[in-house]
Amino acid sequence: MSSAAEQEAVAAERATPEAVVNGVSRKVPGPPVWPGASTPLGARFRVGPDGVAGTNFALWAGGAEAVELCLFDEAGRETRARLTELTHEIWHGFVPGIMPGQRYGYRVHGRWDPWTGGRWNPAKLLLDPYARAVDGEFLLPPEVYGHVRDWPQQQVADTVRDERDSAPHVPKGVVVHDDDDWADDRRPKTPWADSVIYELHVRGFTRRHPGVPEELRGTYAGLAHPAAVEHLVRLGVTAVELLPVHQFAHEDHLLRRGLKNYWGYNSIGYFAPHAAYAASGTTGQQVGEFKRMVRALHAAGIEVILDVVYNHTAEAGELGPTLSLKGIDNRGYYRLQSDARRYADYTGCGNTLQVVQPHVLRLITDSLRYWVTEMGVDGFRFDLAAALARSMHDVDMLSPFLAVIAQDPVLRRVKLIAEPWDVGSGGYQVGAFPPLWTEWNDRYRDAARDFWRHALPDVREMGYRLSGSSDLYAWGGRRPYASVNFITAHDGFTLRDLVSYERKHNEANGEGNRDGTNDNRSWNGGAEGPTADEDVQALRRRQLRNLLTTLLLSTGVPMLVAGDEFGRTQQGNNNAYCQDNEISWVDWGLLEEPGWRALFDLTARLIALRHRHPVLRRRAFFSGRAHSADGLRDLAWFTERGTEMTEGDWYAPAATLGMYLSGRDIPGRDERGAPIADDSFLAVLHAGHRPVDFVLPGPPWAQRYEVVVDTSREEQDEAPGVALPAGTTVTVPGRAVLLLRVAA
Repeated sequence: MSSAAEQEAVAAERATPEAVVNGVSRKVPGPPVWPGASTPLGARFRVGPDGVAGTNFALWAGGAEAVELCLFDEAGRETRARLTELTHEIWHGFVPGIMPGQRYGYRVHGRWDPWTGGRWNPAKLLLDPYARAVDGEFLLPPEVYGHVRDWPQQQVADTVRDERDSAPHVPKGVVVHDDDDWADDRRPKTPWADSVIYELHVRGFTRRHPGVPEELRGTYAGLAHPAAVEHLVRLGVTAVELLPVHQFAHEDHLLRRGLKNYWGYNSIGYFAPHAAYAASGTTGQQVGEFKRMVRALHAAGIEVILDVVYNHTAEAGELGPTLSLKGIDNRGYYRLQSDARRYADYTGCGNTLQVVQPHVLRLITDSLRYWVTEMGVDGFRFDLAAALARSMHDVDMLSPFLAVIAQDPVLRRVKLIAEPWDVGSGGYQVGAFPPLWTEWNDRYRDAARDFWRHALPDVREMGYRLSGSSDLYAWGGRRPYASVNFITAHDGFTLRDLVSYERKHNEANGEGNRDGTNDNRSWNGGAEGPTADEDVQALRRRQLRNLLTTLLLSTGVPMLVAGDEFGRTQQGNNNAYCQDNEISWVDWGLLEEPGWRALFDLTARLIALRHRHPVLRRRAFFSGRAHSADGLRDLAWFTERGTEMTEGDWYAPAATLGMYLSGRDIPGRDERGAPIADDSFLAVLHAGHRPVDFVLPGPPWAQRYEVVVDTSREEQDEAPGVALPAGTTVTVPGRAVLLLRVAA
């Protein structure tokens, strides 16, 4: 056995940093690497032994043979130091003197054996999965691939290891120190039933905003600017749902065409705010800027929900780049097929994270908790959530991921939204997620679109969607707000394009118009795209009013998309994921046009109406039963004859539906324990192109009504309309919604 002195000499040799200049490495004097701690993972600046300041580095790398920490100075010179401490497959060490702002990465050694899933390659600098900030951009030259990307025989290219150094070509992690305790922040904590969600893109929302200073447009600071916040407040939304803000990379096929990934569904850093959205700097400043944005939105009463992509990463499949997890432990982080060279792909993006593995599950939950506790966010929308809920193969609502979320004391208290499907077999799971979760309800989207283009065979589907989708969510204690109702989202046509195009027009994407869905359920009103026909233009604006009114009167949680409230267009592109330009950016000049300003005013008025009236945002499903001797029920459906719908009426072809919402018997109590009472409303939705005579129902439903909203009109009266006696026949114009309040 060697002596203690010999052991200390070996440890000192291993801990001596190694400098790499122009591809030549040599040992140089430097601070020793002390043992440090295996937790927390990542790079954490702290005070170490004897009061010495430095940074603790910890990396899970199961199966690795060695891990080198790589430090970079301002000139890009690299210094390497081996992490010799290994605890439960976590390599760790404390480096004295390493301060916030230090750029770093890892090189991980192991066996190159793609046939068994091993893709270790120390020539590739790897991003720390726990990096709090990232400096630089992924541009994907051949050097960043673990294999020889341009190998002549592409069918075996992934098996040929590339020995070129990737460090000059990839971003670096940044050591960040932030002791913000959020003591001055007040979370809005808006109840689910009271929520109105507004999906927006950090860059696209402010890139053309005239009230935001030029240097702040397209950034977190731009979204925090009073001019941007003021629009959200005037509109009345309670939460913004931000398209991905985790650090992401651009796909090679886009870069080759001179395009970039605009939406950001290609994550590579689950703790780092995307650096390109920062106005203040990228060596840690982006963290503080993001927090200031959250504070500004919270101060305005607006929650922040992040659209997160934990189902896959930017490393794609076997022919994708080696940026982080693939080079740390490929077979530990990713689901592989029985042929371990290949990836199980439930996402359509080349790979799927192996969420059933404890260290991968820890990565995801650590990331989620970080964004809640240290970055101040209020919830998450999970992209392709069904992929996260898969156990070994099938989607499993008792999966480790869902179980961990359900018992986590932090995560179970924030807003959780599932995109309840993936692209794998059995991946469509709308209505199946457990309590605590809400879901994007695509059946609502399809029904609303089909109704207003007069393509539904009857009104059964529309009745379910208007009243909270009880057929999907009335189980296990779930509530109507389990349904996030939406008609448009980032993926697909904008609302204006939905009524202006019958076919997608994605030529700008460079994929021969083959990308994007063909199932748009749209109707152009009689002309494809822009037209000078004033009748077509007026019809389209009316259809927009119909769609927005339907959405904001429906039971459930409404979600709007930025700019839909004043006619934003993507020129018929229904897959603008790679359009970082005027196609995707919100055009604020539309608000200067009277017709589009009127649409904004109607949307804001409808949201305000929703906030004022609890009958429009119920916390429990309708019973459809009478709760009093006069026979008045909480929900009733009427034909145009003013009679209640029979079973036969539900199955008969129809374009008109009357929905009565009683404000008398709203379940639950207010904050002081008093019963909740409200006005009652009758909504008449008519999708036919000809006017229809509708008889207003009499007692016990009402004695009189007054019109609150009439979507056949460009301008809406703020004051209540003229009282109409029950039994009156009102003419509902073609393709219109009438909302009537029951008058006292």
